[in-house]
Amino acid sequence: MTEGRSGTAGGRGRMVPVTMVRLYLTEGTGLLKEIMNKLHDEEKVRGVTVLRAIAGFGESGRVHSSTLLDLSMDLPIVIEFFDEPEKVAVIIEHLSGLLKPGRIVSWPAQVVL
Repeated sequence: MTEGRSGTAGGRGRMVPVTMVRLYLTEGTGLLKEIMNKLHDEEKVRGVTVLRAIAGFGESGRVHSSTLLDLSMDLPIVIEFFDEPEKVAVIIEHLSGLLKPGRIVSWPAQVVL
């Protein structure tokens, strides 16, 4: 019996548990470069994606947007990464001191190797 694309035939498609993490901040915090350096140089995570939003709001209720009228340089930014659960737990501890409470979200996931 052969497996489909997501199967495990021949040892391919092995599912490995990871923890996904999203960090929420805005450009105005000036933390993007510091966090990227920490994740890349110090923590050496598998990979990082940074998303710059066109609009968003947080606990303050103030809407940050990229409209022509606003031309905000304080747009929402999402930094997303994943790695082994034990490693991510340590990374989250290190990042907790940089970000306000409620800005780090994590959940268990699986990566196909």
